[in-house]
Amino acid sequence: MTPPDQSMLHPEIERLDRGEIQAIQRRKLAALGARLARSPEWVAHFRKGGVHPRDLADPQALARVPFLEKSQLRDQYPFPLLTEPVEAVERFCATSGTTGLPVLFGFTRADLAMLAKQVARQLHCHGLRAGDRAYNGFGFGLWVGGLAFDLGLAELGAVNFPVGPGRSDLVVEWLRDMKLKFASVSPVFLATLIRTAREKGIDPKSDWALRYAVIGGQSVSRAFRDELEAEMPAGFKTYNTYGTTEAGGPTVSSTCDHSHARDEMHLINEDTILTEILDPDTLEPVGPGEIGEIVVTTLDKQASPVVRWRTRDLVRVSDLPYDCECGRKGMPRIGRIIGRSDDMLKVRGVIVYPSQIEDVVAATRGTVKEAWQIYVDAPGPAPKHIVVAVECERAYNAPREELAAIIERALSGRLGLKVPVECHPEGTLPRYEAKAQRVQVRK
Repeated sequence: MTPPDQSMLHPEIERLDRGEIQAIQRRKLAALGARLARSPEWVAHFRKGGVHPRDLADPQALARVPFLEKSQLRDQYPFPLLTEPVEAVERFCATSGTTGLPVLFGFTRADLAMLAKQVARQLHCHGLRAGDRAYNGFGFGLWVGGLAFDLGLAELGAVNFPVGPGRSDLVVEWLRDMKLKFASVSPVFLATLIRTAREKGIDPKSDWALRYAVIGGQSVSRAFRDELEAEMPAGFKTYNTYGTTEAGGPTVSSTCDHSHARDEMHLINEDTILTEILDPDTLEPVGPGEIGEIVVTTLDKQASPVVRWRTRDLVRVSDLPYDCECGRKGMPRIGRIIGRSDDMLKVRGVIVYPSQIEDVVAATRGTVKEAWQIYVDAPGPAPKHIVVAVECERAYNAPREELAAIIERALSGRLGLKVPVECHPEGTLPRYEAKAQRVQVRK
């Protein structure tokens, strides 16, 4: 018998084939339906599609369940579709609330225990072990990221330094002095830490002991990821993680050593989160190699479960989703997040994703990789004009106008669209500790 892969924390689940994973999902869908049948709000929601929660005992019924949108949750403020009494909720987390009130999601004690196991599975896959020293740089408060990684690190028995984002002067010294091996951090803040370290005379390549980092909170291009890794000690890897507050945290997908090279992630918790990848227009399943929107159903969550939650996040399904050398045959691979269906810009008939801009900026010598913006002339998905603003590194030894022209040519080749580029001195544009707001209206 083949010995279990040492990167698997839960080999009894992670080594299952796709049919065995789907059998778990079918059983848990039926149990979820029985729980939701006790909620008048959920029964009313299912009725819109002509189904009842108990119909989930038939897995074919899931395709008839109405999709869940953020506007529906806001309509039920303050505790939308909460399936447990408030008194049974141990903690609430919330969406970012960039427009309107944040939406609250409850976690019972059992939900938090499950979240710990979901995140620990990812961290073990990346190589983290008991006793390893870790910097948790994800945000705390109502945001689920910092909480989730605190729980996952504790589940593994790692030594946690939960500083959160910010305090970069302190963090760059702690990374050196405390020989921290792991970091969970947004990609833009990791770039800020690298730059801050250099300014303080600290060389990340030789003075830090970091071996790997989980980067999340926003999509990151492969070019930007490669730039980050090139600044770090030999062998350092950045592992993508993806999730949403609605899905229960950063729990939907993450990278193994093999999928890292392909810029892909496994749907690594498919035994507790059922993931559909659907065409955002037809809402039908897409196949290998195709782009679709992530739609999630939380199978085990007690408080605040979701069924067919439309994340609006777009990914490309791997050409060979079930063929990974790590052995996770039942946990298909997807690419990194391309963008959001509601962040997509259609400029004079050409579709533009912010990630395409980042690819070009990150691949261009002389730019400050974490500092760039897209300025549009009007809110909404169809501006008439966009301008890309970048920063030029202080050490760049040519005129800024020349760098702007290089990026303009690269964007034209990538997008098939002429986009004006402004090149500013280093330190001009906004910096972000967590999720970057790349698209802004400028009158």
